[in-house]
This record gives sequence, structure tokens and C-alpha cells, in this order.
Amino acid sequence: MARQNCWEFKKCGRQPGGVNVSKLGVCPACIEEKLDKQNEGRNGGRSCWVICGTLCGGEVQGTFAAKIKNCFKCDFYQIVQDEEKADFVPASELLKKLK
Repeated sequence: MARQNCWEFKKCGRQPGGVNVSKLGVCPACIEEKLDKQNEGRNGGRSCWVICGTLCGGEVQGTFAAKIKNCFKCDFYQIVQDEEKADFVPASELLKKLK
């Protein structure tokens, strides 16, 4: 079974064509190609915690440094970590791919 991406799990509506795009814009996780296939996701869909501008708690988030503590507590982050187990790609490796 295919693993869910963050926009599918969170139902934020910020994926291209989503219901919240006109109000909040397309989420950068949906279009971040440098992280495609990381943690078995599409684009940044299973690495959203390292991407600036994602939506959390109804608010667009800022930098990695500003948001990461909240991301570590996120139910989606925990699920990805559990599903990937030993294959989980850590934030330090994901950030290198974004440079």
C-alpha cells in the first residue's frame, strides 16, 4: 500500500487544485522535488518538517529552526518515523538535499 503524504493525511487542501490554495497558496511540500521519494513520499510529502511554509495548526509555518520542535510532536511525523523504521531519513540528511 502506498504511504500517505502530509497533505493526504492532514487534509490541508494546499495541494495543487486543493480547496485552500486560493486562500493559503500551494504548500511547498507538495512541489519540493529535491525531496521526492524521501521516506517513500511524493516530492516533500513525507519530509514536510524540513520545508518552510508548510501549514500547521491552521497557520503557515516559518523556518526549519522555528518549527522543528512542533514537528517532532506531530502525529504525521511520528507515523512516518514508525512506518519507515530503520529507513527513516533524518532531518540532517533531508536538509542537505535542499541545498
